[in-house]
Amino acid sequence: MSSELFAPLPLHSGQVLKNRIAKAAMEENMAGDGQLPDEQLLTLYRRWAGGGTGLLITGNVMVHAEALTGPAGVVLDEHSPLGPFVDWAKAGKSGGGAIWMQINHPGRQVAADMPGVVWGPTDIGVSLGKHSSRFGRPTAMTAQQIEETVARYAVTARRAEQAGFDGVEIHAAHGYLLSQFLSPLVNKRTDRWGGSLENRARMLLDIVRAVRATVSPSFAVAVKLNSADFQRGGFDADDARQVITMLEPLGVDLVELSGGSYESPAMTGRSADARTRAREAYFLDLAKDLVTTSPLPLMLTGGITKRATAQKVLDSGVAVIGMGTALAVTPDLPDRWSQGREADRDMRPVNWSDKALASAASMALVRHQMRRLARGSSPSPGTHPAIALVSEQRKQRKALRSYRTWLSKVRGSA
Repeated sequence: MSSELFAPLPLHSGQVLKNRIAKAAMEENMAGDGQLPDEQLLTLYRRWAGGGTGLLITGNVMVHAEALTGPAGVVLDEHSPLGPFVDWAKAGKSGGGAIWMQINHPGRQVAADMPGVVWGPTDIGVSLGKHSSRFGRPTAMTAQQIEETVARYAVTARRAEQAGFDGVEIHAAHGYLLSQFLSPLVNKRTDRWGGSLENRARMLLDIVRAVRATVSPSFAVAVKLNSADFQRGGFDADDARQVITMLEPLGVDLVELSGGSYESPAMTGRSADARTRAREAYFLDLAKDLVTTSPLPLMLTGGITKRATAQKVLDSGVAVIGMGTALAVTPDLPDRWSQGREADRDMRPVNWSDKALASAASMALVRHQMRRLARGSSPSPGTHPAIALVSEQRKQRKALRSYRTWLSKVRGSA
C-alpha cells in the first residue's frame, strides 16, 4: 500500500529520511559495563532497524557521568571509549534507515539513592506527594555549571558524529534539565537564565548553537520539546510556539512534540490536570495548532499504534510520526503497515489510581518488552504490570551497585 507515510523527507541539513515513521526515544536503561552500549542494545537496535522505520532515535544518552536518569543509563562524554558507540550506530543503520542519538541531562529528576549530582535551575524539588522522597533535593546551578553543561552537550554531539550516528536529538521535554529551565514553575531564577521566556530558553538555545557549531552541516540536529507540561501555570502551547520560532534560525532540522513530566506523566497518557486521555495520539490537538505556525517540520509522539491514526496525524501537517511503545511490542510495525497489516496485540494498559506508580509500571512494562527483544525473544505484551515493575526494581538495584562502583573509579581517576 502506497502512502505519504512511506514518502522520503528531506531535512534542512540535507539528510533525507527514507519515510515518515520514527522510533521515538524510550529510556532503555540497559547499559553494560562502564555505562556503555553492549550486545543487548545492539541486538535491540538491529531488530528495530529491520522493521522498516525511516529513523531510530536512541533512548537518552547522558552528557554528564555524574547525572543519570537511571543507574543503567548510557554515558557518552570526553572519556568514553568510542568503539561501542560505533557498533551501536552500525546496528541502528543496518536496515537502511538513519539513527540519531538523543542526548540529555536529568537535572533534578534523579532518584534519591543515586550518587552524583542533583541540579536544577533552582532548588525546587520534584513534587509527587507521598512519592516526593524518591527524588534527590536539587541545588541551583551556578553560571559556571550551566556553561560547562552547555559544553558537555557539544562534546557528546561531536563524539556521536565521530561514532557514525546521523544526528542528535537534544531532549528538552518530560521534565528533564532543559525542560526545567523552560518551566516557569521550576525556573524561578532572577538572572539571565530566568524570568522571561527568552531567558528561560537561553540554555537550550546556547546548547543548539554549540552543537551546531561543532558538528558537520550534514549532521542532523533535532530538539524534543513539550507541547505543554500539563501543569497549571507551567510551560504551555504558546510557549512551545515561541520556542520553535527561536530555534528556526539556528539550523534545527526537526522538533519532536511530546508532553508532561514525572509530576504530570502525560507522555504515558495520564496528566495531572486530566487534559490527556488514554487514546491514540495524545498530543494531536496541540500539534494541530502548533503546525499552522511552525517554521520547522514537526514530529509527534505519544500513543500512536494504528496506521489510520498515523495517517490522521500526517494529514494534520505533522511531518514525522513517532512511536515508542508500539514498536517495543511490534518492532516490524512499519513493514506491517506497508503490507496493509496491523499489530497482533497492544500492550495492556495500566489504570492504577496512583498516577506516579502507574507511570513507573508503564515504563517498566515497556522495558520488559525491550529486554525480551534484546534477548532475541518475542514481546510479551500481556505481562502483568506489577510483575514488570518488581522485576525492573530488582534490575535497577543491581545496576545501581555497578554504577556506584564505576563512578567512584571515574572520580578517583579524574
